[in-house]
Amino acid sequence: MSETLYQTPLHTFVEFVKILVAALIIAVILRSFVIQPFIIPSESMLDTLQVGDRLFVSKFSYGIHLPFVEKEIFSTGEPRVGDIVVFPFPQNRKEDYIKRVVGVPGDRLEMRNKQLFRNGLAVDEPYAIHTARDVDIFRDNFPQRTVPDGKVFVLGDNRDNSKDSRYWGYVDKDEIHGRAFIIYWSSVNLVNVKWGRIGRLLQ
Repeated sequence: MSETLYQTPLHTFVEFVKILVAALIIAVILRSFVIQPFIIPSESMLDTLQVGDRLFVSKFSYGIHLPFVEKEIFSTGEPRVGDIVVFPFPQNRKEDYIKRVVGVPGDRLEMRNKQLFRNGLAVDEPYAIHTARDVDIFRDNFPQRTVPDGKVFVLGDNRDNSKDSRYWGYVDKDEIHGRAFIIYWSSVNLVNVKWGRIGRLLQ
């Protein structure tokens, strides 16, 4: 005689709760220590990232963080120049920003008429775009500065339309959520899906 897996409605409910709790625990672990989804809300990273791109962010690229409070327990690596990183906006920590690392500790950075210099050498930035024809004294120029220990300097790829380290300073390494590494979906609505962008690795 076959046995019934769930003998009563109560058993069914209890098993359902167990499955739900287990799924929730797995989701929290994955989001806290492995990967985190992120959606691009603005045009500050064009053309690399477009509005509606949905990304996975590697949570263990630089450090292991305590869930919810986002305090680093221990380091697993250092950000590198060129990495695209997600971090809490320094002026509103409830909001996440995504930018590209252009300077790491010890780097001497300078910008002259839209051209970025690192350690005295002009930087070739094929990912950077400039949409404004004018040269702004503040936006497109800053004097030489050295990135302090434990910090990174970040810029948006859409250089003329990005609020970044030029405006509010450095990002603390131990506050970076992680490194964006792949586009898993891209659409601004349910109809206009950008199929060609799905699965694109970020660099």
